[in-house]
Amino acid sequence: MGSADEGSADEGSAEVDLSRRDEEAVSRFVERFASELVEAGMPRMPSRVFAALLASPEGVMTSAELGDSIRISPAAVSGAIRYLTQVNMVSREREPGSRRDRYRVHSNQWYEALTNRDSVLRRWEGTLREGVVSVGPDSKPGRRIAETLEFFDFMQRELTGMMERWREHREKMFGAQ
Repeated sequence: MGSADEGSADEGSAEVDLSRRDEEAVSRFVERFASELVEAGMPRMPSRVFAALLASPEGVMTSAELGDSIRISPAAVSGAIRYLTQVNMVSREREPGSRRDRYRVHSNQWYEALTNRDSVLRRWEGTLREGVVSVGPDSKPGRRIAETLEFFDFMQRELTGMMERWREHREKMFGAQ
């Protein structure tokens, strides 16, 4: 963890920090973390783009910078960004004075992603309730679907409390953002 002083560094010291940056090590991190995200179920290109943004000095890159950084085509960047914006892990913003878009990783990307998953779970719950009724609540599939529904209900209740605890913990560790 960095100190509070590092977070308030002026531009001059930021340049010094970048001069010590080992780009080969950063590239290895990006590919390794992307691989781990893929193993967890995230598509490959969005994983690579997300890891590149996460490791970038400002957490903001253009499509061209992303393509150059991880050696992928503009079409691959576009598809990855589409996915990442849909799951609220990055946002698109206009570069000041330009028509080019920049892509920003959220400082609270995991919170955003989990919050998005919470809304997906709520949608699934309605469909699962219908499924229990459709197949019959006392049938084997009805019991399996009911158990799935109960699991999602449990996860949603736990997620709400966990996210509140995370917000408190994050503020203690990193200050209000």
